Amino acid sequence: MEDDNKYIRFDWAAKRMLRDKANFGVLEGLITVLLNEPIHIIEILESESNQEEADDKFNRVDIKARDSKGEIIIVEIQQARELYYLERVLYGVSKTITEHISLGDKYDEVKKVYSISILYFDLGKGADYLYHGLTSFVGVHTKDTLKINTRENGIIRIKTPEEIFPEYYIIRVNEFNQVAKTPLEEWIDYLKSGHIKDDTTAPGLQEARQKLQYFKMSKAERQAYDRHIDNIMVQNDVLDTAKMEGREEGRAEGRAEGRAEGRAEGRAEGRAEGRAEGREEGRANEKREMARKMKAKGMDAALISELTGLSASEIKDL
Repeated sequence: MEDDNKYIRFDWAAKRMLRDKANFGVLEGLITVLLNEPIHIIEILESESNQEEADDKFNRVDIKARDSKGEIIIVEIQQARELYYLERVLYGVSKTITEHISLGDKYDEVKKVYSISILYFDLGKGADYLYHGLTSFVGVHTKDTLKINTRENGIIRIKTPEEIFPEYYIIRVNEFNQVAKTPLEEWIDYLKSGHIKDDTTAPGLQEARQKLQYFKMSKAERQAYDRHIDNIMVQNDVLDTAKMEGREEGRAEGRAEGRAEGRAEGRAEGRAEGRAEGREEGRANEKREMARKMKAKGMDAALISELTGLSASEIKDL
């Protein structure tokens, strides 16, 4: 096997292996590189209450950790493909906050949450492979940033909203196309290709080299892993093809309907409505075609519905 394939991809490892305390060092390395400070994992936070589906725990990892200042933080890692991904991220962060504060606790027990989204699919437009977002309150007229006075142990302390509100990291794995030179770049390279430099000093990647080797898995584990990689390739091919065909159909139908209505009504709004309807029909055709191809590949109807937004009856009729 080539060197690039020697190590298990992170998306598989996070589902199957990194929840083991013996492998925390790998996750600690990723979080340390992103937050740019040493992070120590205390435990993986899991319970029946945070599983909406049987395999929900495999799509999300909640981590209780300690930062370099000794403060407790909660880190949430999400990586599943979703039709409404940003809404899922918001929902996941909200669940994380509420699940880890007990009834009757004061609000100062709310922990800082970092949401890390590792995306192996196209979320939208953007030139970078890593995006970072946080909450701040900026004066509409003055443009200054609001700071909050709070009393802790009898002392007035100034806090900024970003100290309290969640922070978001979105890693667009497939957008990384450069030679890895920094620890962050080495981590993104591993997330994308499973490649780890022999002489890496990036936090966590030395541990990954030791513990996430493909040939250390049992034959059954390797077969399951190979099926996972094959399914990813098939899924990406189906989605990319359906999107391309749907866009072409939408553009063609939009132009045709726009011209027809424009000539019939002789008004500008007719052309606009025709184009709008054409685009809408094109998007609907795109979803149907995507679902049709997924169904032909044997994908589960519930997953097809989740990815395309089509109802179970619509999928059944395809």
